[in-house]
Amino acid sequence: MKNVYFFGSGKARGNATMKTLLGGKGANLAEMTNLGIPVPPGFTIVTDECKKYYQCSQKLSSELKEEVLENLKKIESVMKLKFGDSTRPLLVSVRSGAPVSMPGMMDTVLNLGLNDETVEGLAALSKNRRFAYDSYRRFIQMYSNVVMGLNSQILENLLHQKKKDLKVHKDTDLSAEDLEELVLIFKEEVLKQAGVSFPQDALAQLWGTISAVFNSWHGQRAISYRKIHKISDDMGTAVTVQAMVFGNLGETSATGVAFTRNPSTGERKFFGEYLVNAQGEDVVAGIRTPAHLCIKDRMGSTEKSLEE
Repeated sequence: MKNVYFFGSGKARGNATMKTLLGGKGANLAEMTNLGIPVPPGFTIVTDECKKYYQCSQKLSSELKEEVLENLKKIESVMKLKFGDSTRPLLVSVRSGAPVSMPGMMDTVLNLGLNDETVEGLAALSKNRRFAYDSYRRFIQMYSNVVMGLNSQILENLLHQKKKDLKVHKDTDLSAEDLEELVLIFKEEVLKQAGVSFPQDALAQLWGTISAVFNSWHGQRAISYRKIHKISDDMGTAVTVQAMVFGNLGETSATGVAFTRNPSTGERKFFGEYLVNAQGEDVVAGIRTPAHLCIKDRMGSTEKSLEE
């Protein structure tokens, strides 16, 4: 039985009934793909591989790595980009996905595949140097925390200090040159704190992140959440690797979350929040203040909405 399920170009091996195997995220991405929704291509590593990972002294098997590489090539084919390439780099996100919802309990890494060479390729490809270096500084922040174990506040403090020095208030006020300088500062701090340089090999980044997501299944947050909600420790988490789409390309791009009812009150009314020129973790991690998203009701709402 294959342990990696691909989805993309309108076809997926999985579906919404397979949450035990693919986790909630992987099963629903597969279902949306089969429904014809334009989902960025990707693949999901099944929950059984998480169990094997712990049975094999927390190491990824050679068989799993081979399957991952086969499916990575499928993403490259759909996107017409190449992972680790210096001119047309493919970037991916790596996310956890348990069979039952465990919001915020396990780890995510975005913009994986960036290094000192691919960031230049991304800048040329997008014709947006600021976007490329914004993505790189974000990747260094997430990877150093999730995979290398650095306290996330260390680099976040350096980001705040940079804005303070420049007398600006928002991340979006930082120029391409400012972000290039920040990337250098971040890499120096990672070396100082971790004793090793920030990894430049894209595949090494991928293996490290998949392992870190598996490790987060037995992180203290996840263990405590399962205990409180009486969720079995034996299920394991799936891992979904997916081509990146970007909400930080400028003032005409954004990221957000939406619900069919208000998550605070339970009111059956569309509720959402978004940030312009940002990426997903900015909203869900609560580290930036989002704007409210609304859909006009039949009487016509006076509240500002993206529809306007």
